Amino acid sequence: MQHDAVAVIDFGGQYAHLIATKVRRLGVLAEIRQPEDPLELFRPYKGIIISGSPSLSSQGEDSDYTRAIYGLDVPIIGFCFGHQEIAKHYGGEVVHGGRQWGRAELHLCGEHALFAGLGPVQPVWMSHYDSVVAVGPEFRELGWSKTAEGGTDHRFAAIGSDSLRRYGLQFHPEVDDTVHGDEMLANFVFRICGCRPTWSMDVFLEQEMSEIRAKVGDESVFLLASGGVDSTVAATLLVRALGPERVDLLHVDNGLMRKNESAQVIEFFRGLGLGSHVHFVDASDRFLAALAGLTEPEDKRRAIGNTFIEVFQAEASRLGLEEHLLGQGTIYPDTIETGGTKRADTIKTHHNRVPIIEEMLAAGRVIEPLAELYKVEVRELGEKLGIPHELVWRHPFPGPGLGVRLLCGDGVGDISGLEEIAPLVAEIGRRHGLDAELLPIRSVGVKADLRSYEHPVLLSGPVSEKVPWKSLIGAASVLTAEVPGVNRCLWNLAAGPPATAMPLAATVTRERLDLLREADHLVMEGLRRHGLYDEIWQCPTVLVPLDLAGDGGELIVVRPVRSKRAMTAAPVELPEALIDELRRAVLALPGVSGLALDLTSKPPGTIEWE
Repeated sequence: MQHDAVAVIDFGGQYAHLIATKVRRLGVLAEIRQPEDPLELFRPYKGIIISGSPSLSSQGEDSDYTRAIYGLDVPIIGFCFGHQEIAKHYGGEVVHGGRQWGRAELHLCGEHALFAGLGPVQPVWMSHYDSVVAVGPEFRELGWSKTAEGGTDHRFAAIGSDSLRRYGLQFHPEVDDTVHGDEMLANFVFRICGCRPTWSMDVFLEQEMSEIRAKVGDESVFLLASGGVDSTVAATLLVRALGPERVDLLHVDNGLMRKNESAQVIEFFRGLGLGSHVHFVDASDRFLAALAGLTEPEDKRRAIGNTFIEVFQAEASRLGLEEHLLGQGTIYPDTIETGGTKRADTIKTHHNRVPIIEEMLAAGRVIEPLAELYKVEVRELGEKLGIPHELVWRHPFPGPGLGVRLLCGDGVGDISGLEEIAPLVAEIGRRHGLDAELLPIRSVGVKADLRSYEHPVLLSGPVSEKVPWKSLIGAASVLTAEVPGVNRCLWNLAAGPPATAMPLAATVTRERLDLLREADHLVMEGLRRHGLYDEIWQCPTVLVPLDLAGDGGELIVVRPVRSKRAMTAAPVELPEALIDELRRAVLALPGVSGLALDLTSKPPGTIEWE
């Protein structure tokens, strides 16, 4: 017997769980299923959604799944990779080519239930290497696309067969950058699948509290509490479910916190009524020792994650809490970006997914009450739990803290491949009236669900002219889309092109962390002063060991973005008055001689640089 729910087949990109989350927010239960699950597990659903994937449908990758689902008499829709698989199964053709990522326009070919209530041109979000170039006899083209900045038209961006009740979308309706993607999902689950709304956050809260009690049983929980939104909500939820006497919190000052942050964290957690159950340790020396000499992002993340657990275990032993379950505020992007599902690529290793944690998870010694949620759902849950607004809506701060915003290097830099792409970068810059220079460093990004570790481009404008924001974003979009090996663009806030671009030898030191802490504080205070703190979702401040002025100083990069779930993000234009203030204040810090604004969307650049 079918029930009011849809199955989301997870092919391992960053998007399967986001699809399920978006469907649940419509009030319809969505459950994630693996591609190899037996057919019987798919029968109870009123519809099936096939997610995107890093795999190439054109090459037959990941083709060993339960294809018998196509024989079920229920609607099936595929997004990106799923779209391509549906097209192939029913006689269409998929080729490796027609790469798109970022904003695009979907031009509808006519009216259809999938797009009911929507206009003929829709802003959508693409992230693919393969393209559908032909469809089978029972299918028709529902829409075609082109990049929002102009460019080659792409046929078959939306396809469908009403007789088969099979549909495909090359873009990702589940991401917030597809402006009316929620309406498209709603049209599928309500109009085409015939589902009724039965799910809510209240339902989730009741179910999660029951699951916490069942999993913990007669035991207690010891939670690593950073003070961020996730750990704060997780702690409050655990206390609500188990009572304060069965929850202990440990806050670790790892030396990578923001200015004055540890004192504020301890004050809030003691306000939960936990009293002596709140524990604190200053382990900054231990973390600095673990990070000494490391320059590679993944090495640093692993060192931070392992040290967290070593400190946790030492404190648990000291306090006599070794038998407690480990509690973590892990949310879904932490898992998926660490390659936490069978088919997901590792974008970056999160501190709560290092090997020691994985072993504890396998042994059933970890409880993560938020692991199925995204940040926006965590915040909604936090409000239901009565957590103060300023804590629920504080900017996300990564578990490794400033450790992944303090870039390091050997002083040589990475110039491999620059000679081949530098002329194209310069030509695209000239096309937009800008100076464009490849930087001899790399940052982490994500392209077509795969990790990239590629070069940023620094854009500089005429000394006496203000370059329009739209022109800057247009140049950044073209550079990251058309130049291989580029995944990030910066806007130079100094006057004119840089005097040099010299990599500096730099490691994690207390002095550099103090410098970054002060720069970060200036940026945060500036956002608050200009009434932008709540408008901007997150604003990492990054210290880059790159001398642009020839005086040995480092580069500060400011990255304000809008987002909801961290799967996608868009850069935010800052008012000129704030930029002028930051120029004066940040560039006055000893050891800083450059300032830039990160113009990159996600994808192709991750929100954090490492």
